[in-house]
Amino acid sequence: YWLDKGVDGFRYDMAEMVPVEFWSFLNSSIKQRSPDAFLLAEVYQPSKYRDYIHLGKMDYLYDKVGFYDTLKTIMQGNGKVSELVSVHKQVSDIAQHMLHFLENHDEQRIASRDFAGSAEKGKPALAVSALISGSPTLLYFGQDVGEDGSEDMGFGDPTRTTIFDYAGVPAHQRFMNNGKFDGGASTEQEKSLRNFYESIMAIAANNSAVNGEFISLHDINLNHVHEKSQLSHIHNSKGHNAQSQPNSSYSEQQFAFARRSQDEGFIVVTNFCEQPVKGMQLIFPTSLFADAEIPSLLKPLVGEKQLALDVKDGAVTTSVTLEGLETLVFAL
Repeated sequence: YWLDKGVDGFRYDMAEMVPVEFWSFLNSSIKQRSPDAFLLAEVYQPSKYRDYIHLGKMDYLYDKVGFYDTLKTIMQGNGKVSELVSVHKQVSDIAQHMLHFLENHDEQRIASRDFAGSAEKGKPALAVSALISGSPTLLYFGQDVGEDGSEDMGFGDPTRTTIFDYAGVPAHQRFMNNGKFDGGASTEQEKSLRNFYESIMAIAANNSAVNGEFISLHDINLNHVHEKSQLSHIHNSKGHNAQSQPNSSYSEQQFAFARRSQDEGFIVVTNFCEQPVKGMQLIFPTSLFADAEIPSLLKPLVGEKQLALDVKDGAVTTSVTLEGLETLVFAL
């Protein structure tokens, strides 16, 4: 009935409460009739993910209890990037079926006081969420202009945009600009945020490396900082003054990773901290560059900074300064 009406697909609410066998029958029937139909489902029990994908024939499941929930704690300053890498690895075999999101009608707005309190804190999270894998990315309306859900319309609690009543969404309405949809009434901060979203989503949509190999650069850089710290401690115990710069080292609040395909590649470096990280040293394994000659400079895909590379002792190093909440993406 709905396919005959021209519906492109379906989003199933709490699909895990209905047996897999039913979905296998229904979704197979839909795909036979409309092979390109889009099938998205809520399944929040990781042990059942693969059954609902492989047997239930779902195209996509929300990656909430693993990826989103972990990423949210990092955005709030409580979580560790290492935990995000770990939960992402747990679904690496089905990553292309796990829908990534930062906002939806069930979740709090990033800019709301009970989530992050600032839409800017969503910028590093967006880069990581959209570029870490071939997972599809859901972009909720108003997210890209920093809608904060602060209005109390009588249904539900503020921090979410109500779906139960007629309600205004001011930041999104400013972007709509009386039907022109050109951002003409948006604030400068809202325009800047939307420009960032556009730049990240363009890479996610068009760069072939998004469907290529994921290479985490997190552990190698964390371990390097740990080794330097140990060496500094040894020197200090021998009577030397160990000089350390605050906010200059890679930590659990930064995330560096690369994506690579046969034709394209990029490196993402993000700072989840509101404080700048000055002169942070990054290490890249030479294998990251495959058989190609290691360039002296990496050119930006996001931001304006170039990254100067230095090859030494079998490793590639660089120094980069990240402003608070800044994300840089470089062509590899």
